[in-house]
Amino acid sequence: MSYTMIQINHLINKLKKIGVFLILLMCLSCNKNAQLEKEIEAISMDLKVERFDQAFMKITEKTLPFYKTAYPFLFPNHISDSVLLERTKDPIQKLIQKSVDSVFSDFQETEAEVIAFYKHLKYYNPSLKKPRVITVFSDVDYRNKVIVTDSIVLISIDNYLGADHEFYESFYSYIRKNLKRDQIVMDLADAYATRLINQPRRNTFLEELIYHGKKLYLKDLWVPLAEDSTKIGYNDNELFWANDNEFYIWQYFIENELLYSTDNKLVGRFITAAPFSRFNLELDSESPGALGRYIGWQIVRSYMENNSTSLLQMLQMDAQSLFNKAKYKPRK
Repeated sequence: MSYTMIQINHLINKLKKIGVFLILLMCLSCNKNAQLEKEIEAISMDLKVERFDQAFMKITEKTLPFYKTAYPFLFPNHISDSVLLERTKDPIQKLIQKSVDSVFSDFQETEAEVIAFYKHLKYYNPSLKKPRVITVFSDVDYRNKVIVTDSIVLISIDNYLGADHEFYESFYSYIRKNLKRDQIVMDLADAYATRLINQPRRNTFLEELIYHGKKLYLKDLWVPLAEDSTKIGYNDNELFWANDNEFYIWQYFIENELLYSTDNKLVGRFITAAPFSRFNLELDSESPGALGRYIGWQIVRSYMENNSTSLLQMLQMDAQSLFNKAKYKPRK
């Protein structure tokens, strides 16, 4: 097919107009987001992270009663005072404290991130009551990095010393990579998302995808300035792989009729944190783990982009209805 010069110029002008329109849309979106962030920043949040991890190591026989009154939930009745005091002198505890003090020598930045998170949480959940946020030691229990209740939040700060820290040498690399300070707020968001969505029973693979997609979408709202890689716990290369292969991941799920499968093994293959996802193909070792979460995230994002609905309505929607209206079509 040949084009005249007039047709070519017309096409160029049309493309220019489309480009200008897209730029205007982007500018409007940026301005809207900037205004929203200003509104959230103005929210009053008189919150201070209580550094119990530091205070505990300075406890003496004289000050112990004060701390037992101030933090009764951290002093089990079955542990004697003598054992508690001995623990403050324990060489391992002192080593942990030294490492924490080194990594978090300036805690102000981390505290500011925590406060910013709670402001966003308050904006989207006006009924939220400010909790006490307390840092503790957990002897590096990475399975319980954050504990959230209605009034108290515990952050096991010894789980955020950096992926290469000596305490984590025996851990698998896919676990170590997220034991760093920028994951504190991510773990808080994940814990609150779990409480908010409250969908303990999931029967099909699609329900798993959407559940985890909703959790990650909440991070989009609650921690909007964070990189997508940080939200999902990938490094840059892993996120690039997921983005680059989104179409083929989805194609695999469809062609193998996985969406409505009730096979529990799919959770281990594509949802649970792991060194890689298991397609049972040669490329498995190249892929990041938990790609089902990534796909669910894109489905929920697509739904919110294509539907005028409130956040609460989306969170309460069943997986099938959300998927049907998401118009999710990854690009090849």
